[in-house]
Amino acid sequence: MNRKVPIGVLLSGSGTNLQAIIDAIEQDRLDAEIRTVFSNRENAYGLTRARNHGISAAVIDHRGFASREDYDRVLVEHLEGQGVELVVLAGFMRLLSPFFIHSFANRIINIHPSLSPAFPGLHGQRQASEYGVRFTGCTVHFVSEGCDEGPIIIQAVVPVLPDDTEETLTQRILVQEHRIYPRAIQLYSEGRLVIEGRKVRVIRGDVGRSNVMVNPPIPGRSETL
Repeated sequence: MNRKVPIGVLLSGSGTNLQAIIDAIEQDRLDAEIRTVFSNRENAYGLTRARNHGISAAVIDHRGFASREDYDRVLVEHLEGQGVELVVLAGFMRLLSPFFIHSFANRIINIHPSLSPAFPGLHGQRQASEYGVRFTGCTVHFVSEGCDEGPIIIQAVVPVLPDDTEETLTQRILVQEHRIYPRAIQLYSEGRLVIEGRKVRVIRGDVGRSNVMVNPPIPGRSETL
């Protein structure tokens, strides 16, 4: 039986990436157990998604704390109390303090809607559309103290079409986010991710049903993990 990595999911909004993770677990494509879903916003629909699947969900409003670190200390205590090993950010709209990052060093991952290091921060889709790039995408990375600067695990490429709006581009990027985020967690669960400075080395091996393409097919090229 494969190890099921205990994860905690942090979110502030609708939780579509949480749903993709839940679906992957329930379909036996992801060896993980969601110990808790946590939000800083009481009305985040992601909390409802968790409860609909019998997953523990908690919310603490950040506005009642004097500092970012004070809030993060409570959050770290909650996650550790739930036995969380890997912290998964799924639209958590708060910068994490150095205290939090050091508490879960190399055990926090995030998904960003651009091909890092391009377009960090908020509204990566809008930035890509306005800049006029022909391709963008999404990136799963380990979290460091810099904004969207951590070592990259997986990226997926999405073309920017001439008639794209921010909304249509966002939806196409989300399709790829929902595909690669569970995959990145599975690679972690299998112990196949090794951080070497700025790079993440993926230990290759015969993982049977887990083989998937990192990016959508590009003519003449196929890349699997």
